[in-house]
Order: sequence, then C-alpha cells, then structure tokens
Amino acid sequence: MTAAHHELDDDALLVAHRQGDPDAFGVLFTRHRDRLWAVALRTTGNPEDAADALQEAMISAYRRADSFRGDALVTTWLHRVVVNACLDRLRRNKVRAAQPLPDDLDEYAARGALLSAATDADDPAAAAVRADQRAAVLAALDRLPADQKAALVLVDMEGYPVEEAARMLDCPVGTVKSRCARGRHRLAGLLEGTIWHGRTSDPGQDPQSERGGVQA
Repeated sequence: MTAAHHELDDDALLVAHRQGDPDAFGVLFTRHRDRLWAVALRTTGNPEDAADALQEAMISAYRRADSFRGDALVTTWLHRVVVNACLDRLRRNKVRAAQPLPDDLDEYAARGALLSAATDADDPAAAAVRADQRAAVLAALDRLPADQKAALVLVDMEGYPVEEAARMLDCPVGTVKSRCARGRHRLAGLLEGTIWHGRTSDPGQDPQSERGGVQA
C-alpha cells in the first residue's frame, strides 16, 4: 500500500482492484469501514452477526467487483452488498430464539442521526435518560420486520436520503418511503409507555422528527 492509493477516489480504487492491484480493495474498505459496520450492526442487532455479515459482504464485493455496473456510487454498491448480507443473515436466524440486544450496542456504533451521542457530559442525569432512551429504541427496532428495519437504519439512523437508500436496497423510492412509514408507526406503538415518552430534552416535541424518524 502506498500514499498514492489514498489519493485515489472510490471508482479508481475499484478499477485498480479489478486490474489486479492487491491493496486497492483494502484501502476502499478501510475508507468506508466505520459506516458499513454501523449499518451492519444496527440492521442485525448484535455485534457477532454484524461482524459475520460484514465479512461475508466484503468477501462477496471483493470477488464480484466486476458486477459493479457504475450506475451508482461505489459506496451505494458497498452498502447494498452489506444490507443484503445482513438481511440474508436475519432470514437464516429467524428460526432462532430472539436474543436480547447487548447493553453496549450503542458503544459499537455511535454514529448517525437516530442514536447520535448527546452532549450530556456535564449532566449525568440527562446522560442516563438518553442511555435508557437509546436502549428502548434499539430494543423496539429489533422487533421490526427486516425490510422495515433496514430502511429505518439507512434513512433515520444513518441519515441517507430516501433516494440513496432506495438504490442501496435496490427497490423503488416509494417502497422505501412505505417501509419507513410502517416502521415508524410500529416503533411509535412499541415505544409507547417507555422512557421515550418521558424524555426531558424537549417535552413538547413529537416522538417523530421533522422528517418522520424517531430520534433518541
């Protein structure tokens, strides 16, 4: 790996990988690893499945780089591969008994709009409330159907525009909007009566953001 690799954009790195450059794909993956990991973790719901899904996705992307058609951003393609791997894993695991979300899940993926870190360092009480709110949201999210969960992870948690999420999920924009709407409605019901409705940061705020997503 050389400094020149880091000066290449994503498309150039993928081209270099296709042409046999042994380091290009590693640079590409490292560049986007944090966000891909956050998507995998929040979609699968636990670190072990997220790690397995991410590994499967990157092996698939590495081997099938020629399948990239160039009609979307390289990052969109990578996210699509990761989300598909996560959904496949969720389907395979459906027969297993539901496992509780680990207490430290948010520590693994402290990114995105829905679970972004709050500035509560000087207010331990507020920090504790927000931690409970995040736990409630994560637990509720894990009870959604996989397709709704994936849409909400991309749009509400990672902050992608609906159009970009549609390309990642390889489905129409209207389908993503519908999945988000159904997911938010179901989340609202699951969160009713939890500490979510007792938050103190903005008592008058509706439990949905301006764009419709639940925010902790």
